[in-house]
Amino acid sequence: MALEVEQSVKPDFVKMYRDMALIRAFEGTVQMLFTRSLVPGSTHLAEGQEAIAVGFAAAMQPDDYSTYTYRGHHHALARGMDPEAAFAEIMGKATGVNHGKGGSMHLTDKSRGLYGSFAIVGAGLPVAVGLGRASQLRKDGRVSVTFFGDGATNIGAFHEALNLAAVWKAPVIFVCENNLYGEYSPLRRTTPVDDLAVRATSYAMRSQIVDGNDVTAVYDAAMEAFHLARKGEGPSFLECKTYRHRGHSRSDPAKYRPEEEVKAWLERDPLKISRRRLVEAGHSEEEIGRIDAEVAATIEAALERANSAPWPELSEVTADVYA
Repeated sequence: MALEVEQSVKPDFVKMYRDMALIRAFEGTVQMLFTRSLVPGSTHLAEGQEAIAVGFAAAMQPDDYSTYTYRGHHHALARGMDPEAAFAEIMGKATGVNHGKGGSMHLTDKSRGLYGSFAIVGAGLPVAVGLGRASQLRKDGRVSVTFFGDGATNIGAFHEALNLAAVWKAPVIFVCENNLYGEYSPLRRTTPVDDLAVRATSYAMRSQIVDGNDVTAVYDAAMEAFHLARKGEGPSFLECKTYRHRGHSRSDPAKYRPEEEVKAWLERDPLKISRRRLVEAGHSEEEIGRIDAEVAATIEAALERANSAPWPELSEVTADVYA
């Protein structure tokens, strides 16, 4: 039944553009907050990678699982996290989605299928396999999706997770957000291949290389992977080629990246691509401009409410602590 519903759904590309614009505005605001010392800890922004989160979120069922990385604001927002609650969490406020205790690197909300924003590279992959295996045993039709960076493909947990998922034919989708840099290192300084999707062949797993800056391409690839997973045909590996617009974290100016490379990728900005597609589909620049203005107003209002929220009570320090 879930599959029939999934196949009949028509994507709302206007909403997808709006969601990407919201994420872009949110991330720019987080950077501003960090420069004003209003963000405890670190930040890792996903400007430039919005199409991956939004394309997948549009293809998912509400009860599907997501695990993702410390660069995960875009996944949380794409799956419906309230920007006010996200801002409050990042600023350490009591009204944050995790009462201010998770911060930027741990935006999670189980009620929205957001089962983990992991600060340890690759840590979300085995968790995602466990979630997929649980769904498989319960026969509830849920699919587990795990998002990770190119650097995670070099660690042991990556290979163990793919191996187990393949052996069990678990309903898991592995999504590599390949932004060409592991922290400050170009991909080819740490990895002997350009196309990371080839690594899935070692586990007899279906793989695909996707334009990670084209939300339509991401959505189409995601729908196919979900279709196969719900049919019981096992896991898929999708390598989404993309590029982060800022440095790795905090105040990193990313001077290690060639100027020509940055310029070329900025021309392939996911929002620029989507704007062109909307115009080609008959939407006017004025309509798109209104969407941008509505997004800006939404972010401004959310930030104002989050900024005026109270700090957590001291008792929150020991709340939800097991030992």
